[in-house]
Amino acid sequence: MSVRLTEYSHGAGCGCKLAPALLEGALSGFASSHPSLLVGSGSGDDAAVWEFGEYGLAFTTDFFTPIVDDARAWGRIAATNAVSDIYAMGGVPLMALNLVAWNSDDLGMDLLRDVLAGGRDVAESAGFVIAGGHTIEDREPKYGLAVLGSVDPARILTNEGFRAGDQLVLTKPIGVGAITTAVKRGLASSQQLEAATATMTMLNAEAALAALAAGATGATDVTGFGLVGHLANAMRASGVSADVEIDKIPTLDGVWELCDAGCSPGGTRRNLDWCGDSVKGGSELDRLVVADPQTSGGLLFGVEPSESTATIRRLKATGHDASVIGVVAQGAAEVRLH
Repeated sequence: MSVRLTEYSHGAGCGCKLAPALLEGALSGFASSHPSLLVGSGSGDDAAVWEFGEYGLAFTTDFFTPIVDDARAWGRIAATNAVSDIYAMGGVPLMALNLVAWNSDDLGMDLLRDVLAGGRDVAESAGFVIAGGHTIEDREPKYGLAVLGSVDPARILTNEGFRAGDQLVLTKPIGVGAITTAVKRGLASSQQLEAATATMTMLNAEAALAALAAGATGATDVTGFGLVGHLANAMRASGVSADVEIDKIPTLDGVWELCDAGCSPGGTRRNLDWCGDSVKGGSELDRLVVADPQTSGGLLFGVEPSESTATIRRLKATGHDASVIGVVAQGAAEVRLH
C-alpha cells in the first residue's frame, strides 16, 4: 500500500510554522548579546553569525512536516530550505546534522532512508557534509537540518542592511503555499506540483553570489512568513520602507487563480495579521498572493540601480526566474503595494 506523507502533516512545509505574532511574543526579552555574536536574534535574521578569529561562523536550523508525498523529494526540499539560511547571510555551508521526527509504526524505515537520501543529494550538490544527526519517534513526521557555514565578517548580508534607493531583487517565483494546499485538495495539476517542486529544490547558492557581486548589504530568504512578511521584517530592521510593484512579482503558474478560489493556506492570514498596518495598498487578492507562505523560496535583496540589470541577467543565466519587484525608500517601516 502506498503512503501519502502529506496525510500525516497538519500543515505543509514552512506553512506549519508558528504564527509570527505568537513567536514574536514568546521570544520577547530573549535576544542574546556577546562580543563575538555578530548577528543574533534581535534583527530576525536567517542565521546567527559568530566571530571566530578572522572568520564568521553562520549557524542555523530548519525542519518541517511533509510538503509532498515523494519521500526523497521532501528530503531534498527540506535540506535545500535549511541551507538557504546560510546563503541568505552571504555564506557557504560547511557541515550539517539531520533532524528527524519519525512515525516508524506507520511509515516504516524504507521511507526514512529515502528522505535522508534526498538530504544527501542536496549536500553533495552544494558541497557540504552531513555528519550525523538526531531522531525521535513522532506521530507526525518532520525532517530538516542544523547547518554550519562560513561567512566573511565584512560581507554579511542581513535584514538591517537594506538602503534607501536600493532596487529589490527577488530570485524565485512565489506561490508554493497555494499550490501545495491545492494539491492536498485535489485541485492542482501534476505540472503545477512539478514546477513548485523544481523551485523548492533549487539552491540559493548562485543567488547569494549574485547578491554579493552586486554589492548588496541587505538580504533575506522568503519562506514561511511570505514575501510581504519577510520584507516588512527587513524594512523594520533597516529603518526604511518599500514600494512593491505587484505585476513585477514572479509567480508560479495558476497561483492567482488558486488564491482567488480560496486555496490559501492558514499561514497566509496569520502573515497578514502580523504585518497589520505596515502593509499599505493592494487588493484582497494581491495581499493573499504576497503573504503566501513559501517553502525553500528565493532570496530577496537590495542592489543599487546601476547594478540591477546585470544582476537580473546573471540570475536568469543560471536558471532563476528573477525580477526587480520594487524599490527601498526613506520613511516609516512599511510596505506599499502598487
